[in-house]
Amino acid sequence: MGSSIFLGIFWHFVGATSAACFYAPLKKVKNWSWETMWSIAGLFSWIILPWSISYFLLPDFWAYYGSFGSQILMPVFLFGAMWGVGNVGYGLTMRYLGMSMGIGIAIGITLIVGTLMTPILQGKFGELVASTGGKMTLLGVAVAVVGVAIVTYAGLLKEKTLGVQVVDFNLKKGLLLAIMCGIFSAGMSFAMSAAVPMHTKAAELGVDNLYVALPSYVVIMGGGAIVNLGFCISRLFIKKELSFKQDISVPKSLLISNVLFAILGGAMWYFQFFFYAWGHANIPTEYGFMSWMLHMSFYVLCGGIVGLVLKEWLGTGTKPVRVLCIGCLVIIVAANIVGLGMAN
Repeated sequence: MGSSIFLGIFWHFVGATSAACFYAPLKKVKNWSWETMWSIAGLFSWIILPWSISYFLLPDFWAYYGSFGSQILMPVFLFGAMWGVGNVGYGLTMRYLGMSMGIGIAIGITLIVGTLMTPILQGKFGELVASTGGKMTLLGVAVAVVGVAIVTYAGLLKEKTLGVQVVDFNLKKGLLLAIMCGIFSAGMSFAMSAAVPMHTKAAELGVDNLYVALPSYVVIMGGGAIVNLGFCISRLFIKKELSFKQDISVPKSLLISNVLFAILGGAMWYFQFFFYAWGHANIPTEYGFMSWMLHMSFYVLCGGIVGLVLKEWLGTGTKPVRVLCIGCLVIIVAANIVGLGMAN
């Protein structure tokens, strides 16, 4: 396996680790509505960090974005908004199916859609199937889906053992939302593909290859921010039981800690895609669509590892943990198969 491909897989793993851990600081936020917490974290991760880092990277921030017409910017923005819709649906999926089933179905679908639709839409799927390396990468995708399914089954065993009940369980509504969430969340993969001209322009301006994707995040995450912040702000205004004014009226010490934890969570969320860009830069161009598969499968893998480290599986018995470990090993095998396929 080439050193560049190995680095690409490694950085995708680092990004997925950040994604798997980002909610830990948010759990420390007290006496705030979810909408306020998500908005503060999102303001930092979707707007402040992408704009600040891009402003630092680009020789002329405004001239760079002004050099693109709507035919470039609009698809990137709309795919970002599509991904934002998937984000909103993600939480609702958990509500109706529970954590394990919701995450498993949603991520399984977004992994398949986000990975395979790009070469299909580009008319390159036939070439992929015809080559030995392409066949191996597709096999890796299939193995990754199996790994996600096994980890999901482990989560279901865990919930059953711990007696976790989904209060609003609704299989029909939950499956519909999971499918919607899985498809719309793949918008990030489509946005990255649509943003290739932006990456090329950044490289022409002297931006290091590891960072060329980061300026496009201003547009991608701008689309996602409008959807997410619009959803949260509308709920804060419409729902009588929610109050932003009340949330920020907590004691000063708690307000400061809440803001800091929200910012930390938002930063960790952003840095999943910061390292995603590093990973993507090291993946061969013809296999760029595999970045999404690596990110999503590693997200499930790291989520399982983080759960074990945080002792969330204590008291569940040996079977759920054993199944979880098998699922994690299958995902690792899938990543190696993909790597070997790209190397060929």
